[in-house]
Amino acid sequence: MSTPPTTMPVHAMLVLGTRPEAIKLAPVARAMAAGPQFEPIVVTTGQHREMLHQMLGMLGVDVRIALDVMRTRQQLSDLTARLVRELGTVLREQRPDLVVVQGDTTTALAGALAAFYEKIPVAHVEAGLRTGVIDNPFPEELNRSLIGRIARWHFAPTPAAARHLTDEGVPDEQVFITGNTVIDNLLWVLAEGSGTSAFGTDDNACPARDGDMIRRAGPKRILVTLHRRENQGERMRGMGRALTRLARRGDVEIVLPLHKSPAVRDALLPELDGQRGVKLVEPLDYLDFAATLAECDLVLTDSGGIQEEAPSLAKPSLVLRTTTERPEAVEAGAARLIGTDPDAIVTWAERLLDDPVEYRRMATAGNPFGDGEAARRILGQLAEDFAADVPVGLTTSGPYSTA
Repeated sequence: MSTPPTTMPVHAMLVLGTRPEAIKLAPVARAMAAGPQFEPIVVTTGQHREMLHQMLGMLGVDVRIALDVMRTRQQLSDLTARLVRELGTVLREQRPDLVVVQGDTTTALAGALAAFYEKIPVAHVEAGLRTGVIDNPFPEELNRSLIGRIARWHFAPTPAAARHLTDEGVPDEQVFITGNTVIDNLLWVLAEGSGTSAFGTDDNACPARDGDMIRRAGPKRILVTLHRRENQGERMRGMGRALTRLARRGDVEIVLPLHKSPAVRDALLPELDGQRGVKLVEPLDYLDFAATLAECDLVLTDSGGIQEEAPSLAKPSLVLRTTTERPEAVEAGAARLIGTDPDAIVTWAERLLDDPVEYRRMATAGNPFGDGEAARRILGQLAEDFAADVPVGLTTSGPYSTA
């Protein structure tokens, strides 16, 4: 794809508020800042304020504008209203040429909606993910569907995600398969080599990427991430009990970075605090998280992004949810959707820990989410469209046209 030079840089406002958005937009921001065609304006909303700005600095991203929208135990309706209002003010002040949002957070939806109100075109990174169940995950499934009605550029990570968009009526010429920027960032961070694993140090440990369980004298290493709203409460307490049962095997080391959400901590701490074999840690910065992922043997998660990262490092994943918007990993065999029942969690974890054939089958399934070149493809398409003599307004054709 050619990328003709523009006479003036395109002012691109990248709106992000959470750690996953920062991780996945960092490669786009770095690429924009490295050349003359774009001037990135990074705006943070502060959804994950405590962990965000330090991490962005580590990822080589400069923040231009920082908002402060979070309030203690704030309702989604209040957060959404506050975000749209404050982002609308920023857009009127800055008047960027386009707004870039990522994924399915409340920040992403509010950024797209505020841009629509100001008649500024929107680029959606990681577009087209769907479970088909409007409230699972909640509110992400609705958020990403609504952004799909607004965006001018839909940067889909996989062919399946692209098909979701065209099936919904998005014109083919506005959908672009790029791979996922999370792979760009993971490879960049591991190449930097500056992260520290949260697992116990072991000079004999050697992260394996060939599908074999890491050979070491010490325990098998399990990385766990839990935070989903729909899993909070009794369901998450049950997950905590399942982790306790796994820890009592005596041959595993479980690392669980505790999400800042009080609801998550209220559910997990009573079950796991002080449990031998379970290491509860504060949220890891991304460099340390990448190093921890590289050293684990198995991932248990209800998160989204880690389902994309783990296959790049040959780490089998058990997805503790009833639906996933990333079925490609499941279809490839790199992940398994096992639900939230504690017995199922223990059964499947032990199967992978004890059965080397099953473990190797999942670990060598490959990664369907990209090759580390997603940001380059995104910038190439944007540069080409802004340089060409075609409209780059809200939309150009099809059922969403504003012409």
